[in-house]
Amino acid sequence: MKDVVKLSRKWTSILRSRVWFLLPSVIGVFVFALIPFADMLIRSFSNGAGNYQTVFENGAFHLAMMNTLRFAGVGIPILLICSFLAAFGIYKSKWMRFLKSIYLLPMAVPTAALVLIWKAFFHEAGLLNQLLTAFGIKEIDWLGSGAAFWVLVISYIWKNLGYTVALWIAGMMSVPESYTEAARVDGATERQCLFYIVMPQLRPVFYTITMLSFLNSFKVFREAYLVAGSYPQKSMYLLQHLFNNWFTNLEIDKMAAAGVLLAVFFAGCSIALEKLWQWEEGDGE
Repeated sequence: MKDVVKLSRKWTSILRSRVWFLLPSVIGVFVFALIPFADMLIRSFSNGAGNYQTVFENGAFHLAMMNTLRFAGVGIPILLICSFLAAFGIYKSKWMRFLKSIYLLPMAVPTAALVLIWKAFFHEAGLLNQLLTAFGIKEIDWLGSGAAFWVLVISYIWKNLGYTVALWIAGMMSVPESYTEAARVDGATERQCLFYIVMPQLRPVFYTITMLSFLNSFKVFREAYLVAGSYPQKSMYLLQHLFNNWFTNLEIDKMAAAGVLLAVFFAGCSIALEKLWQWEEGDGE
C-alpha cells in the first residue's frame, strides 16, 4: 500500500511539474492567439452579416485571394520538386556540407539587400533587360506586367530553397542505409531505390515540408511590398497587400470578417491535407 501511495505521489509531482512547465506556453496561446481571434470574431459580426457580404462583393478581395492561391499552387510544387532533386543530388556527395551551406546562404541575406537585388535585376534598365538586349531580345517590364508574378515566384524559391533542401537531407539521412543496400543486392537500380524505398520513407518529412513551405509563402510579401509598394502590378497583389491597405484605412470590420474567412479556409485546408495524408498512409499499408 505504501508503494502505491509513493508511486501516486511521484506521478502527481511529475504531472504538476509538467503543468507548470507548459503554463507559460498556454498563457501565450490564450493572450496572443485565442483572445485576439475571439475579439476578431465578435468584430466581424458588428454589422451582422453585412461585413461578410461586403468582403464577398469586394473586387480587391477576389483578386488578392486568386493571386495568393495561384502563387501557392505554382510556387510550392516548384519549390518541393527543385529542393528534393537538389537534396537527392548532393545527399551522398563528399561536398554535401559545403553545398548545403551554399544553398542556405539566401536565408542569411537581409530583406533590404534582397530588395536591392530585385531592383538591380528586374528594373526596366536592370541587368536582366540589358542581357536580353545584348541577345537582341525585346526588353520586358518585369515589375509592371504579368511577369511580376513570376518574379515573385522566383524570389520565393530562391529564398526558401536552401532551408527546404536541408529538411529533405535530414529526412534522407533518417532512412536506414541497409534498406537501399539490400535492394541493390537484389538488383534494384538507383531510380527504383529512390521511388520504392527512399520516397515512401519520406512521407512524414514531406508533410512537414509542405506545411512549412505553405506558411513561408506568406513571407514573400515583405519583398513585394518594399519593391512595388502597397499597390503593385495586379498579378502580384496578394492578401497581405489587401490587409495592409485595409489596416492603413482603418477598415477594421472588413479585416475582421476577411480574417475569420481565411482562418476557416486555411484550417479546412490543413485538416483536408492531414486526412489525405492519413488515408494515403493507410492505403499504402
